[in-house]
Amino acid sequence: MHFVPDSLAITSLRAAYHAGTATPEAVISGIYDRIEAAPLQPAWISVVPRAAACAAARDLAARRAAGEDLPLYGIPFAAKDNIDVAGLPTTAACPAFSYLPETSALAVERLLAAGAIMIGKTNLDQFATGLSGTRSPYGACASVFNPAYASGGSSSGSAVVVAQGLVSFALGTDTGGSGRVPAGFNNVVGLKPTIGRVSTRGLVPNCRTLDCVSVFALTVEDARLALAAMEGFDPANPFSRPIPDTAGEPPAGGWRLGVPRAQDLAGFPGLAGADLFAAACRRAEALGWRLTEVDLSPFLAAGKLMFGGAWVAERLAAFGDFIAAHPDDVLPVTRDIVLGARGISAADTFSQFYELAALKRAIAPLWDDIDALMVPTAGAPCRIDALQADPLPLNARFGHFSYFVNLLDLCAMAVPNGFLAESGVAMGVTFIAPAWEDARLARIGAAHHAALGLPPGLAGAAASPAAA
Repeated sequence: MHFVPDSLAITSLRAAYHAGTATPEAVISGIYDRIEAAPLQPAWISVVPRAAACAAARDLAARRAAGEDLPLYGIPFAAKDNIDVAGLPTTAACPAFSYLPETSALAVERLLAAGAIMIGKTNLDQFATGLSGTRSPYGACASVFNPAYASGGSSSGSAVVVAQGLVSFALGTDTGGSGRVPAGFNNVVGLKPTIGRVSTRGLVPNCRTLDCVSVFALTVEDARLALAAMEGFDPANPFSRPIPDTAGEPPAGGWRLGVPRAQDLAGFPGLAGADLFAAACRRAEALGWRLTEVDLSPFLAAGKLMFGGAWVAERLAAFGDFIAAHPDDVLPVTRDIVLGARGISAADTFSQFYELAALKRAIAPLWDDIDALMVPTAGAPCRIDALQADPLPLNARFGHFSYFVNLLDLCAMAVPNGFLAESGVAMGVTFIAPAWEDARLARIGAAHHAALGLPPGLAGAAASPAAA
């Protein structure tokens, strides 16, 4: 029997398994039916064979019957193809780079140990360099709501397969917004945890000091459940950090949100959906939250450093030797960005470290007055053909509100916020807080998403007023 519930949300699957109306093997078989019947879109790079996935489901049933605790029992998931999964090639969207890992990334190992079932590896901007979803030899990913518009990236395929109802959650990575931008354009949740909360062992590095394993899910609760299974200190990973104990309880007077000043929004030429963001502000106020306008200038100044030198040089350190040895096997836009860092000196790099340190110090007092910052997840969607014709400036528009987060050691939670009437593409808002306040963001994001009142993924478009 093949059976897939109306929603692949973890809570829905758990209820079906508990009631005996579904089994993991039936759900997995139904998902493979969906994958084979899905519209042609290059969201997948490789897929676990159906027989192997069904065998994993049967094995889980036996483990559960033997009394093993499996918090993610029978939950299907996918991983971005710069994250190692044993038995599947890791390509980083560059076939010449491909290798077959003997072991999975630690994050994947922990999910499998918790009872999750791997379905496959997803498409991405090559070497996770870009926010568009169009920089891949496997094809450009589109928003699930309009095939002419880019999905956002670099974790493009991961957001798409969650929105399409092919997995319950998917792993992405996030260095400058890759775990948030595609969540916004595909009406799903994107969780970007504090740097070091989830081990990056087994991840093809981009910027090792900034990289995070991120989660795409249908709800904030689902994203947190996946995070709980993955997180934890990893002594074998030099960028892993011990997790402090934070509760994330709201203050007595309700959450205090910082929002961009009117001039910060009006002064950004790439902004669309200003009415949707205004609605998000009204929704927050209706929840009893207090809004304060915040000067985004120091945040945006930090964001400009992402591709201003030092952190491009970090990409050069990560995979520049491969690109230099295989220039014709790498997309020109990726090759030119990374090899362009050859002229950056150590003195230039330290100057930017000092600049970033000064910006962090200037921003720090702000967190005494607000609990989180709310910004548009991305400025506006773009057509795929426009991004391919002029990739750099349009890609930078995607990252306007996201580039600064990891550089400033902040955590972030992207949640849906409605749809643009003209294109039908989804738009999101992102909540941002200091490192280790992930639980706080989960509470804020879940409340705001619930107040929106639209179902996640593809189902949200039919229920949106913009679709009427």
